Amino acid sequence: MKAVFMTDTGRVRSHNEDNGGIFYNESNDLLAVVADGMGGHNAGEVASDMTKSIISESWGSSHRMDTPRDAETWFAENVKSINHQLFHYAKSHPECEGMGTTLVAAICNDRFATIANIGDSRCYILNDLGLKQLTDDHSLVYELVRLGQISKEDAEHHPRKNWVLRAVGTEEKVEADFKTITFEEGDILLLCSDGLSDKLSEKEMEEILQQPLALEERAQKMLDIANENGGEDNITLIIIEYQAGSESR
Repeated sequence: MKAVFMTDTGRVRSHNEDNGGIFYNESNDLLAVVADGMGGHNAGEVASDMTKSIISESWGSSHRMDTPRDAETWFAENVKSINHQLFHYAKSHPECEGMGTTLVAAICNDRFATIANIGDSRCYILNDLGLKQLTDDHSLVYELVRLGQISKEDAEHHPRKNWVLRAVGTEEKVEADFKTITFEEGDILLLCSDGLSDKLSEKEMEEILQQPLALEERAQKMLDIANENGGEDNITLIIIEYQAGSESR
């Protein structure tokens, strides 16, 4: 299994409120994390950085994930802990009032991949059937699409496209969505913030992921296109490719 993490401030914003990374536990299971922070001043940066730090530290001392249930239980416990810490940090630091972060994360091993998400950062899978979005956005426009009030095409240009309905740290309690898939040789997972998914179509993502290039080159191509298409937001992505027999790190 091979993986690459990249993040970029973009062409408009002065600092990067995205965070994340690729981490391994004692059994060499992989955890991929993308967090897109939000809030006044630099509060979004604080929220995403705290999320990355808390979850990576917990993961480092975790044990082997034998089943999807193990992975979902671990995610649920740690999302609860992170949400509690962010919520109460903001309460005691007025400059961070209202801060929060989206979260999309995946636990991957040679048997399965379990994905957790809160907000509008996304996870896609590329396999023999093509590229498919695995997560549902917790956003206003997604709800409007789900209710049949607007089309998926209309959602792409809706003025409230970035209104997130669920985030880590903004409320006293929050729940993540979970999905487990069989992760097989040749499959690719893409985790990203909306700074990428807003700027590349699924067709563009699929074409780049299918190219016979190193993961780093494919990731850099995506970042470059997002910036060429405006780069108004921070851009973060992780690509994980299942290669049987390859080293995890």
